[in-house]
Amino acid sequence: MRLMTGFHTLLNMVDRVAPFTTAQAHCDVPCGIYDPSRAQIAALTVIRMVDLMEKLESETSEKGLAYQNTLARQISEKEDHAKICKDEVVIIWGDYFKQPQIEAHPGVHALVHEILMLGSKVKQTVNRDTAVQLLDKVNEFADIFWQTKGVKTKRVVSHYAPNMEVVTPDL
Repeated sequence: MRLMTGFHTLLNMVDRVAPFTTAQAHCDVPCGIYDPSRAQIAALTVIRMVDLMEKLESETSEKGLAYQNTLARQISEKEDHAKICKDEVVIIWGDYFKQPQIEAHPGVHALVHEILMLGSKVKQTVNRDTAVQLLDKVNEFADIFWQTKGVKTKRVVSHYAPNMEVVTPDL
């Protein structure tokens, strides 16, 4: 008991000197709960933000503070969701894909690399074609993922803008 109290006191002192502002983690135990849908939604969001940015630019003649604020918020969301997309793919690729899945899908490493490069490119640019390419590659990754689970897939149109197709389990 005294040891725990001393340890707790020590941690409190360390926290006062060098506090952590954010802690993030992903479960590294074999929970088996992986799903590429979050990456797909993030890729759809990137496309949506590009569409909104292009619309804002074409419809707004006054480029004052309101315009700049809206544009900054759209850019921030585009950046955040490109990162989410990349992170979700890396988690599945790094934590779920093991030798049997890699042997069955030897192109998965190159595909993940393409996704990561496209994720970076959509952050650097405002280009709808690049954003659509990102979604296409994430859909390809999702299809491979579900194949490794023995689950058939289908393509469905998302029910929200930008109303693009995503690969989903055919349950």
